[in-house]
Amino acid sequence: MGSPLVLLIAAPTKLSSSLAPGFWNITQTHHRQARKYGERGYSPAMTQTEKHNNILQTDLLIVGAGPAGASLACFLAAHGRTGILIAAAPGTADTPRAHITNMAALECLRDIELEQECRNAGTDSKHMEHTRWCRSMAGEEFARVYSWGHDPKHKGAYETASPCDHIDLPQTLLEPILVKRATHAGWTVRFNTRCVRLSRPSPDVILSEVLDELTGQTYFIQSRYLFGCDGARSQVVRELQLPLIKKPGQGLALNVFVRADLSHLMENRSGNLHWVINPEEEEYPAWGKECIVRMVRAWDEWMFIFLPQPGADLKADDMSATNEEYVARVRKVIGDENIEVTLLHASKWWINEVVAERYSDGGNVFCFGDATHRHPPFNGLGSNTCIQDAFNLAWKVDYVMSGKAGKHLLDSFDKERQPVGMDIVTRANQGLRDHYGWQKTLGLLEDDMEKTREILAEFEDPGEKGRLRRKAFREGIENTTTEFHGLGIEMNQKYVSNAVYLADQGEAPPAPKDTVRTLQVTTYPGRRLPHAWLNTRVPGKKISTIDLAGHRRFCLLTGPGGQAWKDAVKAVGEKLGVEVVAYSIGWKQDYEDVYFDWAERREVEDDGCVLVRPDRFVAWRSRSVIEKPEVKLEEVLRNVLSL
Repeated sequence: MGSPLVLLIAAPTKLSSSLAPGFWNITQTHHRQARKYGERGYSPAMTQTEKHNNILQTDLLIVGAGPAGASLACFLAAHGRTGILIAAAPGTADTPRAHITNMAALECLRDIELEQECRNAGTDSKHMEHTRWCRSMAGEEFARVYSWGHDPKHKGAYETASPCDHIDLPQTLLEPILVKRATHAGWTVRFNTRCVRLSRPSPDVILSEVLDELTGQTYFIQSRYLFGCDGARSQVVRELQLPLIKKPGQGLALNVFVRADLSHLMENRSGNLHWVINPEEEEYPAWGKECIVRMVRAWDEWMFIFLPQPGADLKADDMSATNEEYVARVRKVIGDENIEVTLLHASKWWINEVVAERYSDGGNVFCFGDATHRHPPFNGLGSNTCIQDAFNLAWKVDYVMSGKAGKHLLDSFDKERQPVGMDIVTRANQGLRDHYGWQKTLGLLEDDMEKTREILAEFEDPGEKGRLRRKAFREGIENTTTEFHGLGIEMNQKYVSNAVYLADQGEAPPAPKDTVRTLQVTTYPGRRLPHAWLNTRVPGKKISTIDLAGHRRFCLLTGPGGQAWKDAVKAVGEKLGVEVVAYSIGWKQDYEDVYFDWAERREVEDDGCVLVRPDRFVAWRSRSVIEKPEVKLEEVLRNVLSL
């Protein structure tokens, strides 16, 4: 695994009124510039007047360089927008916190041609085949389930959902990819730089006081837009006083990151998540009754996530131990004393259930990512949601800044993404609770060890008592598959906002019975554009409907008999100054519906149309061709863009 990316850029003493002269791209001149500025020096006791004389100006300021902030910089850069990205951390992530990268997030990165680089850096889906329950990594196995689309019963749904596949991409590898892309595209990145406070001299101006933690110097950055992507302790959220919806947390957990070669064990145990439990174990550290062993890199880097006895009320100090104690417990969990274990990092974290009531101040400050949704890692929704938040926002900011849209388009960000945040926080915490069933059947929730032994003995009973116990355990394990096959929670986002045209659409299709597991394929406005593989009349490389859309522009899809739509949308796009591409799909059209999947999924007639936003969500559709299509399309686009 590569080292964290660290960018050290010195703060100039005389700051210019424009961005470019005052900031420096990443070149070999940095150290020379840093020495030069260091000789001039700054006094930590700089007066308030001196501070206000040192104001950097930029259109866009992002606070936080994790998956949320760094991906936003990449998406904005794809629109030709650059600015300043600051982070309190000394560099990119030094521990592999988030790791599951799902199809929805990869589709966003695919839009800016980063998918393949992420796939090359991550671990292929084939190593994510199972989730297991066992006594130790080397020992007996209680159960296993297929994960992340590998279940034969679910493979078709996963292939229907997207042209992308899940990968395991630790945050330590994702963040450098994003930060590198952002800097190469013109963004200035400053680590060791913390946002201290905000003020608003005028409605359209934000003044951010920031602290360079290397020099102790504070200075100001003036921006038109500010994006708070600064994590669970977000200073921007505090400054805006955004109300948070908090539910009681579920305690503490401990991450122990190690290097240990387990490749000889994994041939018959492939999978990236392994629950290790010993129900009858009487002597164990308070912080380590259970353990989830998570693959970081196949098969020699691992995160051991230790959990206390279910229901235990531990304080932070109770989760602390010496490095030797951590390593000893890791060895016990592995179950093979001959394996060399190197401790790389240990940290504890709170299992939160928190979401912000709103993601914006109603003006030009926006918060998202862990700043607004905080939850445990179950279902692997965290960084994926951060990336999708950023993808949703980037095109709207660019369109407003370029005059292609009215400022009220930005109101749709909160309306569309806050409900998604609420859903994923609820789901992730329920994902943890979904494990209580099998824990109960194994006696893990009992305080009396004698009672636990009685429960475990029932598994051996060949009669009715054993049958019921084994059935309850099987049902408990099956109940956890909401975590590992959550296509619905990953892909079924529903947007209802001013950026979606619903006036003539009728009622939305009913939600699937299982909203967590079941993919809903529909072109109803506010839903994700369905994926379907297409080709040309003379077959070439196949292309997804996903790839026809996106790329920072609107897209209209029609079919035979839909030429009027193509002509109309071209005229309307030119009139409004908005780029709209149009394609016809079907018999001898621009693209052939070779598998007839698009005909099944489009929910409009051949001569109907589906209008798709730059983020690949449906803006509007018409079931068939209509009179005066140009008038209708102009009405729709003006509404969607708040013109």
